[in-house]
Amino acid sequence: MPTTLTLPPTIITGAGASENVGEQAKRLGVTNALIVTDPGIAKIGYADKIAQNLHAAGISSTCFSDVIPDPTLQNVQDGLKQYADEACDVIVSIGGGSAIDCGKGIAMKLTNVGDFVDYMGVDKIPNPGAPLIAIPTTGGTGSEVSKVTVITDTERNVKMMLSSACLLAPVALVDPLLSLTTPPHLTAAVGVDALTHAIEAYISKRAQPITDALALKAIEMISGSLRQAWADGENIPARTDMMIGASIAGMAFSNSSVALVHGMSRPIGAYFHVHHGLSNSVLLRDVMAFSVVGAPDRFADIARAMGEPIDGLSPMHQADAAVSAVERLVTDIQMPRLGEIDKINRERFEDVIEQMAADAIASGSPANNPRQASAEEIVALYRQCF
Repeated sequence: MPTTLTLPPTIITGAGASENVGEQAKRLGVTNALIVTDPGIAKIGYADKIAQNLHAAGISSTCFSDVIPDPTLQNVQDGLKQYADEACDVIVSIGGGSAIDCGKGIAMKLTNVGDFVDYMGVDKIPNPGAPLIAIPTTGGTGSEVSKVTVITDTERNVKMMLSSACLLAPVALVDPLLSLTTPPHLTAAVGVDALTHAIEAYISKRAQPITDALALKAIEMISGSLRQAWADGENIPARTDMMIGASIAGMAFSNSSVALVHGMSRPIGAYFHVHHGLSNSVLLRDVMAFSVVGAPDRFADIARAMGEPIDGLSPMHQADAAVSAVERLVTDIQMPRLGEIDKINRERFEDVIEQMAADAIASGSPANNPRQASAEEIVALYRQCF
């Protein structure tokens, strides 16, 4: 059966890649940019540098810097208003996945009528969004190259996942120098997020040969450099591997989809406002252990990509080595268990656990998992991870 691979038309990587923003905006034929970012990125001056580069290319700009972690429908609406008020014709998103996801949401709504929820799911967006240049500052989400965005509906406590080629940014600028200010705890969280993207892209039932190659390369780069990037934030080779590895993982999962970890992760973020990478991390080990019997050969490949010495082991022991390798990695970078996260109260967790399981299944991602999980099994996994 034929498969489809969709990627941004232009991806520029390497130290200084972000300095191409003016040239790329000019190539798109635009004149006035809405820079979409968060308060932290604005404070350290990255948004100002982008504005200066745009100005040097003859392009005006205004900055919308109110994006919060797990961007909301209100973020999108506020960005749309500023875009219209300032007569912008291009969006430049700079920041982590939240800023880029928000930029995608704004771009999509500029060219598509109806409510945001109408486009929730896969391939439900009819029209390509407004021009968008995506510039990540963390080696994590891969949003700059993916056809996915996640926007939170705070009234319903639902993280809405939209997947469509219409969400692809025409230009992605992947500059590892922008990640040097990422603190260790965030480096760890976004790094595990990227690793989860790659692992789930590889074990997904929708995997294809090209995404397999991308996913395994991402696993190799991320698992080989995350410890170093976490321990020394100014380790440019490690930061480069993390940024490019995260983008490659984004290309992979965007085309083969994620699986059970992400399905279970999104409700944790929606109900407890936990960073997406952190919620992936607390689930990854146990969900891999649950899933391994569904595709032991694939998990063995993951172990090899992580550098595990598995030659001579039985097929299941080879597969189990991938789980052990991930467990050592998340322990080394001091990721907590679910019950150790301050934002999560056990009583509240038990109150919503069955609804979280239902939300996980409704997201569609668990259907891609090599071992299918019932609602009861997902509830048990949540408790096991706690």
